[in-house]
Parts: sequence; structure tokens; C-alpha cells
Amino acid sequence: MRISRRKLLTLAAAGGPLWAARRLLGASVAPQHRTALALPQYEDITAKSGINFTHSFGEKELSSILEGTGSGCAWFDYNNDGLLDLYVVNGRYVEGLTDHSAPDGMDATNHLYRNNGDGTFTDVTAQAGVPGKGMGTGVTVGDFDNDGYQDIYVTGYNVAILYHNNGDGTFTDVTADAGVENPFFGVGTAFLDYDRDGKLDLFVGNYLKFVPSYRQFYGAKHYPGPLNYEPEFNRLFHNNGNGTFTDVSKESGIGLQAGRAMGITVGDYDNDGWPDIYVANDTMPSFLYHNNRNGTFTNVAVEVNVAYGQNGEATTSMGPVFGDYDNDGWQDLFVSDADFHRLFHNPGKAGGFFLDMTDDAGIGSVSGQYVAWGDGFFDFDNDGWKDIFIVNGGLTWLIPMESSLLRNNGNRTFTDVSTQAGSFFEQRHVSRGACFSDYDNDGYIDAFITTLGGKGILLHNTPPAGKRNHWLTVKLVGTRSNRDGFGASLEAVAGDLHQYVQAVSETGYLSQSDPRPHFGLGQNTEVEKLIIRWPSGTVQTLEHIKADQILTVKEPESPSPVALKSNGK
Repeated sequence: MRISRRKLLTLAAAGGPLWAARRLLGASVAPQHRTALALPQYEDITAKSGINFTHSFGEKELSSILEGTGSGCAWFDYNNDGLLDLYVVNGRYVEGLTDHSAPDGMDATNHLYRNNGDGTFTDVTAQAGVPGKGMGTGVTVGDFDNDGYQDIYVTGYNVAILYHNNGDGTFTDVTADAGVENPFFGVGTAFLDYDRDGKLDLFVGNYLKFVPSYRQFYGAKHYPGPLNYEPEFNRLFHNNGNGTFTDVSKESGIGLQAGRAMGITVGDYDNDGWPDIYVANDTMPSFLYHNNRNGTFTNVAVEVNVAYGQNGEATTSMGPVFGDYDNDGWQDLFVSDADFHRLFHNPGKAGGFFLDMTDDAGIGSVSGQYVAWGDGFFDFDNDGWKDIFIVNGGLTWLIPMESSLLRNNGNRTFTDVSTQAGSFFEQRHVSRGACFSDYDNDGYIDAFITTLGGKGILLHNTPPAGKRNHWLTVKLVGTRSNRDGFGASLEAVAGDLHQYVQAVSETGYLSQSDPRPHFGLGQNTEVEKLIIRWPSGTVQTLEHIKADQILTVKEPESPSPVALKSNGK
């Protein structure tokens, strides 16, 4: 009889033989006391959604670290109709990659799915002109020219594409004209306004110096791993404001140290008002680029304790996400991993030294038995506390695994509620990228997941009947700041809930989630106060905002602090 990893853990948590769980899983397993909860359910609605995406890693057999990297996805409203659309990156065959060439997916393309507003999507890739090229990996979305329409940047192996949104449903490849080519193994990428001049700049993470002809490895490992290749340098492009960018990688400090970037995330971890960048490196110390507020960055990962694993090891990091899981006003950091995840608590003014709280938070027991990739740090049940969604899949072999959903208990601990949140979590997939959004605007965060060499999965988040929690989603429109409001910090007070969210682009592994800041409000029917600190320095306060709405907030033209009252419309 075949027993899933999750069922084995559940057996152990219920008082089963812990020694057996440890022996079979090779990981420390702590008992979990689960309470039966009426939780939202994630339902796989891919078949009826009209999304028919199949990922190609280029061959019929997985044969290289390039193919095993997989691809990401992004949610954004490309046609400004108020509905989030979906862009998914695909792989393709790379000539000369293996000796036993068995090309697959020669005609594979990236896909853009337009949200029809009725739970279905239409594939508009061809008419929009965004098929991509080469072996694609990561994606970020942002309005780099502040024309009111979001643009797309795609990374890949020896290729990158900047698609400019023409505002009429079509895009134009402006990569060369803009000066953002990246002829390296690009992976995680992000738009951010690092110098707060009102224009989105571009960070590109590069993985390693991949050599297609390299064959020397032990057969049991299946193909050469990351340590068989030299690390690569990341890149930073400064937005000149005229449709072009300047490569400032070296002078900014970003390009001074080589790494093996996988996922990246952006966030202001020290609350100084300037965006910082975390890079999850594979099998070497990760980077935390602190923004020095003068156009340069310093890697402080070692100094603030986010470079290594709990035992000082260089981990197999995948997807990093900033988020304030204990609602104390400081951005914490979660990093998915091929071995053990890491949850770093940010003590804020207490010294800036992050504390690894993985085991104390109850996350260690759902780590070692999986190989984790995409992840999200958001409030799936709208109770006012951010939860963690993680997708898993085999590393060098196509081994399917269950995904994980960790519910925030509101006391700095989490409970694995995967078996209580829908039948999807009993299914196994070789997952890679994951992006999260409220695509149907019902206030609950849904998900799309890419699988390596398999079908993409759309999950709809359905709250339990009669037990909906309230929520507020904010669409930012910058005027003095960048149009997307990336870098803004939002503070919301609703009853006994006091929450903090930062508006960013890229989060997790190769992907970008809903760009609209989201707050779960529990049973509170209004937000008494919403404070928005824009990147320009303007502080805007709104009061008495009705719950259960998507509130569009335009940045005031005046730089002075502004207090407004909302009528809930």
C-alpha cells in the first residue's frame, strides 16, 4: 500500500510512530494538534476556465538543470478592464542540449489569457503578440513608461524580452531599443523604483554559466547540479525616462558579486522608505541587497542573518517572499527550499538581526519531505493573518508531490491545514512557479500553478457557506510616484486588527502575484483608517472605508500629508 507523505505526517501527528515517520521521510517530525475548521476550499477549475497551458521543458526526457528550472507566471490587468489576466512563461527545445536529442515542444509559446469576467479565460497570445522565444523562465510586470498600461519583461536562457503594452490589446518587443537585453541564464526578475524618481527600474537575477555540452557527472544524480557550473552576476537597469534603460549593475554594487539566483523578492525590510532586494541563491549564501539611498546597494545578508540555513549551511533556496506574518509592522521573510524552508522573523528596531523561527513556528515538520518551489505569503481565509502556500515537485527527477497550505494561528505559529482545504492538496504534481490573485474579484485569493512538462492548474478559492470573512483590496495609481505604486507601504486598522502590506512586483519563484495590496478583515465591516506611504514621500490617510470592495486610490499631486474620508465607493 502506498502512503503519501502528507498522510504519514498526519498519522504521526495523531500519535502514530514518530520514529517511522522520521525514518521514511528523513526529516524531523513534530506532532501537530489540528482543530477541525470550516476553511475556504481550493477547487481545481482548470478544465472549465478555458486555460489550456502545457509546459514544455524542451525534450521528452528531463536531462539538464536548464530544463529542470521550469517557468513562472504573472497576474496583471493588461487591458485595464478591472479584471486580472494571466501570462504564463513556457520552455522550448535548446539545440545541442543532449547527445540523445529528443526534441519536444518545438512550437511551444508563452501564453496570455484574457479574463472574460465570468470565470473563463480566452487565449489572446497571437493577437496580443507575446509568444516569447527561446527557453523562457521568469516574468515581471509593470508600467515602465507610466502610460497607464502594464508592460511585460520575460527572462530565459540567453534571451530576455521587454514587451511594451500599446494600450490597444497588443504589445511590441522593445528589448533592443530599451537596452535591456540579458544574454545570460535569467531567472527571477522584478520591476522596482530603487531611486524613487517615479520611474520603474529593472532587476534581473541570473542563475549560472550553463554549458550545454557538459556531461561529466555521477549517473545517480541524473544530470549535473548547480555546483558543477560557475555562478553568474545579477543585473540592474536604471530607467532613463525616455523608453530606455542604462545598465548600472557595477556602479550600483549589484554586479560585484556572482551568485546562483533563483527567485527574488523586493521589500523595505528596515522601514526606511527605500526598496531592498532579496535574492535566493542555489547552494550558496543568499543575498540581501540593502538600498543605500544613493543609487547603490550593499549585500548585508550575512550581517542580518538571512544568508544561510539554520545550521549555517548554504541551502537550495527557491522562492523568497517578504510579508509581515505577525502584524508588528516589520517585513518578515519566508524562503522555500529543496530541503528545509526558512521563516525569518524581523525584530525591527530591536537590532535588525533576523531570527530563524522555522521550527518554533511549526514549519520545519512540513519542509524536509518535499522539494519546494513557488510560494505565496497572503491571507487565504481573510482572518487578518498572512498564511503560506507552497508548491512542491521533484528536483532532478519528475517526482510529483503534494502542495502545502500553512494557516497562520495569529500567535507566530502555523498549522498545516492542507488536508482541510480541498482535494487538490491530496493530488501530486511536479510543480514549479505559482502566482496568486483574486482573479474574479470576490475578495478571496486564488492561484495558478505551473508544472514541469505538464498542465497548468487554476485553483479557485471558495469560502465556506455562511462563513465569509470581510476584506479590502487596494488598487494604487501613482502620480508623483511610479504609476503602479510599487514601493508604497500600506497600514490598515480594522477593529483589533492592525496590518501592514507593501506593494511590490515580483514575489516567490519566477512569478508575480496580484499587484493590488489585499487585507483580510475577519468580521470587521470597515477599515477605520488606511494610511498609504507613497514612494514619493506623500502620506495619504483615508478613514471609514467600507469592507468588501476594491478601492482605487490615486496619489495626491501635493507632496503634503493628506487626510481623506472614503464613502465606500
